[in-house]
Amino acid sequence: MDEKHTHLKHKICVSGAAETGHCAVNALDNAKILGAEIVKQGAIMINGATTGFPYWSAIGAKEAGGFNIGVSPANTEKEHIETYKLPVDYLDIIIYTGFGYSGRNLLLTKAADAVIVGCGRWGTINEFTIALEDGKPIGVLEGSGGSTEVIRDILEKSKRGPGNVIFDSDPKRLVSKIIEFIKKEKLVKI
Repeated sequence: MDEKHTHLKHKICVSGAAETGHCAVNALDNAKILGAEIVKQGAIMINGATTGFPYWSAIGAKEAGGFNIGVSPANTEKEHIETYKLPVDYLDIIIYTGFGYSGRNLLLTKAADAVIVGCGRWGTINEFTIALEDGKPIGVLEGSGGSTEVIRDILEKSKRGPGNVIFDSDPKRLVSKIIEFIKKEKLVKI
């Protein structure tokens, strides 16, 4: 890749639950693999600067030598840490939105070229539906538990078609499929 154009790297959002008690047994291991694979395939990871599934994906991305962007619901670092009780490690840049969780979710998904959804709850469904409405490529890590178990049902019952949603239980394969989808949408090929 031409280092003059690093701003053109694909930006992949990892969405998932901050509280992971309902996730599948291997969900956090797969989150780390997912984060590492995003980096190994030449992309930048973006997440909600939170704990749980997104946090573990950030660990995997950093361990693979990647660059991570966190988008926080808080207004400041102090509020991020003290009020929201969110981590600052494993992220290279944190953008403090001051918009709470729902506003953060909107900015997070809008900033990404694609969204990959792992084990989640309401916030993950919110990020999923924003990305779906925007026509973004969306990967669903099947078998990770939580809200990923209802996404097919949501798509079927919404009667609006499947959108740009890709399902796969293998994190490496899912990232490859998402990157191929992103490439189709880009004007400048990298």
